[in-house]
Amino acid sequence: MSLTTMISPRFLEVAACPACHGGLAIDYDASALICTNTACGLAYPVRDGIPILLVDEARRPNPRGSADA
Repeated sequence: MSLTTMISPRFLEVAACPACHGGLAIDYDASALICTNTACGLAYPVRDGIPILLVDEARRPNPRGSADA
């Protein structure tokens, strides 16, 4: 089952980043919801179709220009 079938468009309309209250977008490659606020940009994992919207579970964005480890 893909992220598109698991996360409804209606959910994305009402969901917000817990840290900054910005909108969320789906990152299909990372199986995550990404905060659309460029100042925040936290990536929240989606596990078994359930978005984990906890700041402690989110990944911080890489600073521009830095390589992934």
